[in-house]
Amino acid sequence: MARIKLEFPDNAFSFETRMPVRITDINGANHLGNDALISMLSEARAQFLVEHGIEEADQNGTGIIVTDLATMYQGESFYPDMLRFEVGLMDFNKYGGDFVFRVTKADTGQSVAMAKYGFVFFNYKTREVTPMPESFRARFAG
Repeated sequence: MARIKLEFPDNAFSFETRMPVRITDINGANHLGNDALISMLSEARAQFLVEHGIEEADQNGTGIIVTDLATMYQGESFYPDMLRFEVGLMDFNKYGGDFVFRVTKADTGQSVAMAKYGFVFFNYKTREVTPMPESFRARFAG
C-alpha cells in the first residue's frame, strides 16, 4: 500500500493551540491513540473557527462538514505530553478547501503528526453542498 506524504509550507498555519495528552487518550500500546488524535484535531479546528468568530452553522443552516481526512504519523506521544496544534486553511475550491494541521510536542518541538481535513460548506436544512460564502473566501483565501 502506498504511503501518504503530507507537506505544508510554514506560512500555511495561522493559528495555534495547545492540548495535553490525557490518560484516556492512551491506547493499548501505551501511546496516544489515533482515535484520540483525530478528536484533538477536531477540537483544534473548532478553536480555530471560534478564534475567527465563525459558527459551526449559521442561522440559515449552512456550516462546514468534513469530507475526508489524511493523517501522517511522525512520532509517538505519551501521557502527559503537551501538544502544540498549528492550524491553517489552503487549497480552496468552489465549495470548500482543506484544514491543515501540524502537531508537535510543545516542549521539544518533536513532530507528532501532520494532517489534512477536506471540507465543504453544507446546508443542514436542505441537506445539500453549497458554495463557500464569499465572506469566508475573502477572509481566508487571500
